[in-house]
Amino acid sequence: MIELPGLITDPEVLAGISHDEAEWAPVGRPAAALRAQSTVDVQRAVRACAEQRVPIVPRGAGTGLSGGANATDGCLVLDLSRMREIVEIDTENLLAVVQPGVVNDDLKKAVAEHGLWYPPDPASAAWSTIGGNVATNAGGLCCLKYGVTRDYVLGMRVVMGGPAGDYGTEVSLGRRTTKGVAGYDLTGLLVGSEGTFGVITEITLRLRPAPRTAAHTIVGAFHSLVEAGRAVALCTRRGFQPAALELLDRTCMEAVEEWKHLGVEPDTAAMLLARVDTPGDAGELEATALAEAFTEAGAAWAERSTDAVEAEALFAARRLAYPALERLGPVLTEDVCVPRSAVHLMLARVEETAARHQVRIATIAHAGDGNLHPLLLTPPGDDGARLAAQAAFDDILAAALDLGGTVTGEHGVGLLKRAGMEQELGPEVTAVQRALKRTLDPLNLFNPTKVVGEL
Repeated sequence: MIELPGLITDPEVLAGISHDEAEWAPVGRPAAALRAQSTVDVQRAVRACAEQRVPIVPRGAGTGLSGGANATDGCLVLDLSRMREIVEIDTENLLAVVQPGVVNDDLKKAVAEHGLWYPPDPASAAWSTIGGNVATNAGGLCCLKYGVTRDYVLGMRVVMGGPAGDYGTEVSLGRRTTKGVAGYDLTGLLVGSEGTFGVITEITLRLRPAPRTAAHTIVGAFHSLVEAGRAVALCTRRGFQPAALELLDRTCMEAVEEWKHLGVEPDTAAMLLARVDTPGDAGELEATALAEAFTEAGAAWAERSTDAVEAEALFAARRLAYPALERLGPVLTEDVCVPRSAVHLMLARVEETAARHQVRIATIAHAGDGNLHPLLLTPPGDDGARLAAQAAFDDILAAALDLGGTVTGEHGVGLLKRAGMEQELGPEVTAVQRALKRTLDPLNLFNPTKVVGEL
């Protein structure tokens, strides 16, 4: 057994930090855990684990939905959530340097004080960490216009092994400049790698000036999910670029309203929420054109919200949809992404899958970029419903691939999507990914079994 200061072995504590929020993803029994508070703590842990061949499973806030932070048998769970220092905010060069445990919303608030903005905004922004966001290349509501986490990571410091030197060596990747092509893009490789190549200890992030104009909110209510999907395709064809274009179905809205009483009363099958932040008259025209496109695509009604409180309640409902549904029982969460022209087809396939397996499915989506989150709901303790939901989960992955999409848009592969990833990529590309893992982590210590599975 490894020996480290501050090692946690209490079974109840270990059980609480041994998994993320992925329903029914397998969870192993860790040997111990360590709450790292510095890079030195991480390096010491990695060296000790390398000597004893103990696997390392890094974790942040544990908000993941694919099993990427789930413990493996005999591992050390390395909790990075206490490494939460904002090291630097550089207003001249529009960047921030942070430790991995900084919460997304906390960073947003800190840079806002300097008139700056960090755009990536997953629905879990109030509690998910930047390290976890980087590990999964998280997206969010405004990635349609402003991009995903990878677009904002300039560089990082990572404790690695393999060709970097002895296990426990910290390397610096990337840059602080706006441009740079010196060598391979190793920073980009680490973003979305789910902790399988090393442990990120510091991240340099690109910032933007804070928006200076109030956004317009456009709401469209539709009699069916498919009609809402057609509206998304129409908006894409017409070249609109809203800051957000989100979908909620009736089940999601009802669950949020029952829980939080925001005043969002569902009266149709689906709702589209758009946010336009284009300044001046151009923004006014774009907002009006979006409402017209919703109506043309079949909306029961579409209008611009002139009440800022109402507009914020609508987007709050979108962010709260997952935890609101989770209160009702186990939720198996999908994360497929399809071409925007195929959103309505994918929504139809989701409805067909729900009927075929007799599974209740609620749907939320970053509809503007084709990223759908069907949420498969099951009664607690119902094994039959669980098996039906898992079968429906696999069918939804297959449908996304059939429509030219991907099995995960932003949640990551983790454990739940390994088979789907191999189906999507094929044996040749999967072999390349495994070769990278063997090269950068020859002892297979960093988050083993995740993404590429057993080596």
